[in-house]
Amino acid sequence: MIRPILGRVAPERRRTSGAQAPEQSGREISADAAPESGTARIAVDLLGGDHAPAVVVDGALRACQADPALQLLLVGPAEASDAILAALDPADRARVRALTAPAGLREPHASKPDVNRVESGVRTAVLAVAQGHADAVVSAGNTGATVSSAALGLGRWPGVRRPALAAVLPTAVGRLILLDVGACVDPDENTLAVHVRLGAAYASVVHGLAAPRVGLLTIGTERGKGDRLRRAAPGVLAALDLPAGARYAGLVEGDDVVTGAKADVVVTDGFTGNVLLKGLETAYALVRPPNTGEVPPRAAILLGVGGTVVVCHGAATGDDVAAGIALAAALHRRAAVPAIADLIQPQAAAHEDHRGGS
Repeated sequence: MIRPILGRVAPERRRTSGAQAPEQSGREISADAAPESGTARIAVDLLGGDHAPAVVVDGALRACQADPALQLLLVGPAEASDAILAALDPADRARVRALTAPAGLREPHASKPDVNRVESGVRTAVLAVAQGHADAVVSAGNTGATVSSAALGLGRWPGVRRPALAAVLPTAVGRLILLDVGACVDPDENTLAVHVRLGAAYASVVHGLAAPRVGLLTIGTERGKGDRLRRAAPGVLAALDLPAGARYAGLVEGDDVVTGAKADVVVTDGFTGNVLLKGLETAYALVRPPNTGEVPPRAAILLGVGGTVVVCHGAATGDDVAAGIALAAALHRRAAVPAIADLIQPQAAAHEDHRGGS
């Protein structure tokens, strides 16, 4: 066991998930592909998820056995980490360490006596990355706790007040990035503008898309339709200087998310995005997805914080957790998060200057 990690790390000591940006982004990062070379140290929240720790233990074991260069830092109760160690071959056990999450970081919720224990786990996993003990975090736990822990422990990028969760969905023509899927349920048009930049940079770096098309999800493309946010945002988004040669493609509807014909990236509020994501995931589990390619993992990356954070579905299976760990490892090995940050920084600074002068 290594000692519990307590407290917040000073900004100058925080680490990103890679030292350099990749030289090229033409190759798509996929958790399903053969692992790339290079060690990846992933902090896994053992208590995160509806069926934790059993499915997390199963997923961590699968991930460790599939990737010989993977190292795991298991954050949670000793009995859960012991189950993984016992199932591994002796030669693989050296790649797995256990870290007990400290109790008493805050008072337990009166109606949920285990919430303190569960949420301290993801905070400890985030701090492991911040202090250099791990390269990325994977959790299937409470989204709000994960997002707030990451923002506080790793810091947010300049110009990003509200980080976004980005998920990948299959479409009839390939794949589509949907954000936000749960981190920010009540954004304004300026927050959506930041998320458009994040999504465009993610599409370029992770999926190798040249000049990605970014659309705004709404209930109809006719002028004046939608709520206040959907009526106010198009003018702001159309005027943006986007990274990676991306362009704002206008309004899109739910069917466009399935076809993929109008946009490569679709931006919406976290409430609508989460509802859409879960509905499509369930539909694709019952019937075939719209293309014959492999279905992306049920996991989302948190964009806008100073480290690699992957959030799995709360109802994740062992396969889902394993895919989330593999995705986190691939993102780290390609230094994807620093590369995305580098792409959006000039636009983020200009956006902040514009807001400050208005």
